Amino acid sequence: MRIATMFTTAAFVALFSVSAMAQTATTPSTTTTTTPSATTSTPSTTNTMKPKAAKPAQTAVSKACSAQADAKGLHGKARAKFRSDCKKNGGKA
Repeated sequence: MRIATMFTTAAFVALFSVSAMAQTATTPSTTTTTTPSATTSTPSTTNTMKPKAAKPAQTAVSKACSAQADAKGLHGKARAKFRSDCKKNGGKA
């Protein structure tokens, strides 16, 4: 009885490890393959994202708000709230 249980357990482990290896082996090939449907869906997702050119402006606003919070000596929740409000106003407190 113990031998049958041992072989059954070994079979399950082998089955699951083979299926796990098969999934990891097929995943990279499916991500590198480009299909026409994948290329048509890509522009629609890029249109909804913000352009990367806005990132330096956002960084400048964030730094300006941090500098203003430092000047006021704010810490903790008060600083977080001030920075949030400041960034919503474009860097003006």
